[in-house]
Amino acid sequence: MSRTTPPTSAEPRRTGGRVSRRRLVLALAATGALLAGTAATSYAGEDTTTPAEQTSPFTGLPAEPAPVLAVKIDNASGARPHTNVEDADMVYVEKVEGGMSRLIGIYSSQLPDTIGPVRSAREYNAEQLQTFDRPALAYSGAQKGVDEILDKSPIFNLSNDNFPSAFRRADDRPAPHNLYVDPQAILDEAGEASLSADIGLRFGDKPEGGAPTEERTVNYGTAEIGVKWSAEEERWLASFDGEPAMSTDGEQLGGKTVVVQKVDMPPSDFQDPTNTTPFIETVGEGEATVLRDGEAFETTWKRDNEKDGTTYTLPNGEPMPFDPGQTWVVYEER
Repeated sequence: MSRTTPPTSAEPRRTGGRVSRRRLVLALAATGALLAGTAATSYAGEDTTTPAEQTSPFTGLPAEPAPVLAVKIDNASGARPHTNVEDADMVYVEKVEGGMSRLIGIYSSQLPDTIGPVRSAREYNAEQLQTFDRPALAYSGAQKGVDEILDKSPIFNLSNDNFPSAFRRADDRPAPHNLYVDPQAILDEAGEASLSADIGLRFGDKPEGGAPTEERTVNYGTAEIGVKWSAEEERWLASFDGEPAMSTDGEQLGGKTVVVQKVDMPPSDFQDPTNTTPFIETVGEGEATVLRDGEAFETTWKRDNEKDGTTYTLPNGEPMPFDPGQTWVVYEER
């Protein structure tokens, strides 16, 4: 799928109180271009428009194009509450060995000072994350074979094993649930990480035909992921194993749109010694339930190859519009 990167906004991205030098240079260059265009138009006496506001292709909210960072996030009970998952543009929930769950946060519009706890990568992430072209990936480590697959992919894979200066251990919880990453350090090292661009999502008003829905649960065997509609907050509030999914800032996690995507999960070529590790197949097509505004919409998802994004289509053939804001994608085995 060809991707067209939208023009860079003149407003530099906030990165937890810091703006990277690379982003600032791009922002200043864009500012100069905008000012030059305005001056020329004013001289001709035809300055009747202003530049269109940039929006994130991941959230549908105002944001400039910025490097994409994926972070593998621990979701065992000892890893909770999480730090700065609420700042992600998108959150993926995946099944891992033993019927446990793990999260992947996709960051571009906002970049907090720290994210975690961080855990290991899996074989399927090399295929899955190429939907973002050449993102940076922060993770704790992986089996040798998985690292080799990531090394051969276009992804900038930076782990605690090969780039330890970007990671730290916290003192307030035991290992392995206490590893945190400095996202700016990762992006500085992955200087050519691709910018946010179209991955197939569409945003807009709620369509007709939704079924009123208060909650939805996905069970992985040992782990359970639930979402419940909050009319007061106008978003889906998440729970893990029956308990509210909380941030260290005291906010309950959750998204404006939640996708329950039915996928095949055959055994991975790289196995845990005691439990079966699944390979989550994100290329193909199948059914997906899209939750937004307290309603459920049955759609078809499709991703033709590892370079493509994923589309979600209503029965009438129209794209399913998501509610602007953070989106969660929960993989469910079909």
